[in-house]
Amino acid sequence: MLGTEDPGRAVRARLLYLLFGAGWDIYNSNGDQIITLSNIERKIVEADCFVFTPGATLEDMFKAISIFVGYQTLDQHLSGKPTVILNTDFSWDPFFSVLDHLNKMGTIKQDHRDFLLTAGTPEAVLETLELVREKGVPDPGRHKIGEAKGTSFDTPIPTDYVGNVCVFCSATLEDPAYLADGRELGRLLAVNRLGCVSGAGRSGIMGAVVEGSVGAGGWTAGSNVPHIIELEGLPDGLSSFWLRPDIYTRMEVMIENSNAFVIFPGGAGTVQELLALMIFKRQENELMAGKPVVIFNRPNAAGVRFWDPLIDLLSGMCQPGDFVVANELADILPAITSGLAKREAVPV
Repeated sequence: MLGTEDPGRAVRARLLYLLFGAGWDIYNSNGDQIITLSNIERKIVEADCFVFTPGATLEDMFKAISIFVGYQTLDQHLSGKPTVILNTDFSWDPFFSVLDHLNKMGTIKQDHRDFLLTAGTPEAVLETLELVREKGVPDPGRHKIGEAKGTSFDTPIPTDYVGNVCVFCSATLEDPAYLADGRELGRLLAVNRLGCVSGAGRSGIMGAVVEGSVGAGGWTAGSNVPHIIELEGLPDGLSSFWLRPDIYTRMEVMIENSNAFVIFPGGAGTVQELLALMIFKRQENELMAGKPVVIFNRPNAAGVRFWDPLIDLLSGMCQPGDFVVANELADILPAITSGLAKREAVPV
């Protein structure tokens, strides 16, 4: 809300007027319903649909990608609930470009246009909402592979460990070269006395990172939620596991228990997690105080760097130093240790 000179003010006012007139009750239209990492799942449960307005912010993008991840992972609380983005100022285009790129890279299987529906006018928003309520939300094409077995447990981290590194990455990408990099990163963390924290998925790069750390005798922890465990399973050999009820408290416990973060090749969930880190940094949240974030911008066989569109998006919305980019696997550990050393040097 940027005052009377806000170029999106009129179109937002028109949208709210039409929604209210059509019988919709509205959350957050004037900032009266603050949505945070700890209560976003409750807002999703309470809502019947989701509408995003022009003037996309990091927070808006985080919420939109969170809903998309919920569709992907068969979150029952999103069943049949439409999402519409009013993109009259084209401010959402860079975000859509990231999703298109990840679809081409193979980490997003669905077409985001089927789930995050766009509208060019406030009137079209209402028409789209009614259409989706009649036809429903598309099937994301994922199926459960088992039951959500598992309970939380903790093994103390060894006293000689330097800290914990959280690796956010894909649980679906099965390219052998990417999996090999994941195993090697897990191994490097273990031999350098760094704990490995992950989303505790058994498949894809996530499973490979855990495998590499466990295989090298490292302390390896993770968090997951029941409906995602049913899709991906749990890896073997975890030292600690934190079962959580939703993806937001899952992220929170991973952030709380980590001193640094590596963003490996991933999909919508990895974008969601990185945006959460950037929002916390901008808010100067104590959960992210001094914690380095390293984006592994790995080139594929064709020389296309994995995170270029996302880095371009963040460069215009984040502060210098919020993250660093590693273009090669060998650059990740030095970036982590340098970031941890800077954090230790800051007086308390």
